[in-house]
Amino acid sequence: MNNTQKTIQTLSQVGRILCRIVFICCIVGGVGCLLGIIGLAAIPEGFKIGGTTIHGLIEQSAEISLGTCYASMTAGIILCAGEAVLAKIAEAYFTHELAAGTPFTFEGAAELKRLGICTICIPIGTHIVAAIVYGIFKLAMDNVQSADLSAFDSGSIGLGIMFLIMGLLCRYGTETAVKQPTQEEKTEQEN
Repeated sequence: MNNTQKTIQTLSQVGRILCRIVFICCIVGGVGCLLGIIGLAAIPEGFKIGGTTIHGLIEQSAEISLGTCYASMTAGIILCAGEAVLAKIAEAYFTHELAAGTPFTFEGAAELKRLGICTICIPIGTHIVAAIVYGIFKLAMDNVQSADLSAFDSGSIGLGIMFLIMGLLCRYGTETAVKQPTQEEKTEQEN
């Protein structure tokens, strides 16, 4: 194994570890949001501590309404779920690359292409769904402030395009290494 291949394998190992960390953080974030929703819903509305209701205390200290809390935590669950799925897809790519020992396989190139498409689509989709859910909360509950949910994440688009290009480069490298016969060469061999 040459130095370049060792570097690629080291980077793949680091990528796989980072994907696991991101996945765990997304699960913790999503569960935290879910527990927050359950906790807010479980507290009786008239429950007081020191003459102040818990809901009033939350609204005063956070300076947001309960409806905004519910909407934000629900949107958080959706966004965390999307990122967790994306982290698992990326981890699967790195795991397969490490097993193959090289990024130059047809399967690896196809996985990079899929990862690129998912890196573009999943964040956009989750932002759209979160915005819709936030809008539903705004219609159903009083005093839900506007959220800063972008319709798309330009960083994910750039990263997705990079994965698509890397997939094409890995496919080309694989084709060059394997030297797949072209359609013309196949026709000549058959004749």
